[in-house]
Amino acid sequence: MVVLGKATAVVCAVGRLTQGGEVEEKIFTDKVEGTPLQQKLERVASFIGQVGMYVSVLTMVAMVLNLLIGRLISNQPMLTLAMTSGILNAVIVGITIVVVAVPEGLPLAVTISLAYSVNQMRKENNLVRKLEAAETMGGANEILTDKTGTLT
Repeated sequence: MVVLGKATAVVCAVGRLTQGGEVEEKIFTDKVEGTPLQQKLERVASFIGQVGMYVSVLTMVAMVLNLLIGRLISNQPMLTLAMTSGILNAVIVGITIVVVAVPEGLPLAVTISLAYSVNQMRKENNLVRKLEAAETMGGANEILTDKTGTLT
C-alpha cells in the first residue's frame, strides 16, 4: 500500500529540548556528584589542604623572620650566601609541609574499607557489583526486595 500526498508539520523542539533529548541527557551526562561519603571526604581533604597551606606560609615567614632578626642582633650583613641559603631552606621546608599535608592515602583507605564491606556482604550471600552500593546499604534502615531477593 502506497500513500501519496502533502503534509505540513510544525517543529516545536529539536535536540536536547525534545523528550528523547532530555532522557539521553539524563542518561549520558557525567555530572556524578558522588556518594555522601565521597562528598564528605572531599570536604575534609580540602580543609586539610587549606590548613596545610596556611601552616606552610606561617612556617616560612617565621623561619625568615628568625633569620633576619638573628642577623640584625649579631650585626652581620644581610646580603650573604648564608642568608640566601637560609631563605632557600625556609622555602623548601614550606613546600615540604604542603606536600605532607595533602592526604594522599585518604581515598585509598576509603576504597579498602568499602572493599572490606563488600567482602563481608559476600560472606552473608549478598552480591554487590559496585563499591558505592556497600556504602549506600550501610545507611539503609529498611530493605525491601522482590520474591527473588533482588534489590534495585
